[in-house]
Amino acid sequence: MTFHEFGFKERLIEGIEALGYSTATPIQEQAIPAILAGKDLIGSAQTGTGKTAAFLLPIIQKIIYIPTDDAIKALVIVPTRELAMQIDQQMEGLSYFTSVSSIPVYGGTDGASFSRERQALSNGADMVICTPGRMIAHLNMGYVNLSSLRYLILDEADRMLDMGFYDDILKILSYVPAERQNLLFGATMPKEMRDLARKILKNPVEINIAVSKPAENILQFAYVVYDAQKISLVQYLLKDIKLRSILIFCSTKSQTKQLSAALKKLKLNAEEIH
Repeated sequence: MTFHEFGFKERLIEGIEALGYSTATPIQEQAIPAILAGKDLIGSAQTGTGKTAAFLLPIIQKIIYIPTDDAIKALVIVPTRELAMQIDQQMEGLSYFTSVSSIPVYGGTDGASFSRERQALSNGADMVICTPGRMIAHLNMGYVNLSSLRYLILDEADRMLDMGFYDDILKILSYVPAERQNLLFGATMPKEMRDLARKILKNPVEINIAVSKPAENILQFAYVVYDAQKISLVQYLLKDIKLRSILIFCSTKSQTKQLSAALKKLKLNAEEIH
């Protein structure tokens, strides 16, 4: 199914095509019609399945038809600042040719960033993409008005619950109207997420896409070794491999430095980031 078949406005189609999208992924095929129809939704889909666009595209489409005013219309709650930044970047690309505005709101920044967030929240951005703690900080100061909110999205809700954000989510929900469209997304569907869904969703459509499966075309291997053997194993695995680029994650700064030094001894072009 192509995005033209969903009936998106031309300005939104320009943004979709600019990002190289042509056909919808399975999660998009199932989620977009339900969201456009105004239904609540709970969806399970792994990273890399197009989940973010599955909720951004129809919400942008719906906001386009809302008369312009200084009100927050959609709130996306995510567990980490990295995900907030990622969604905001995708939102910027998809909505580039539309009048829909957005603002990322997350902690770990300076006072100037907080002031910019405050100004945007006071003036009313169409969509706010936030982490729970930072949003509560703004709500506690009294200038955020969520009374006109129409769409609430919890992305990676299972991860937020694992991180202990349950009470924070409920506090944010106490500020939003009872009448709204709710969307819940996660990679898994634990009991805690279903309990949360029962609290906030109304007759939701449920979508499950490749739950607990790796992304397509990715091979996964596990090697059980002692810590002292890890560097030697990586050296062995990379010695004759012919790939353009390789990304390796280590658990500590010292391990990162040790592995980088070992790979450089093999004449590999290795750099470390920590």
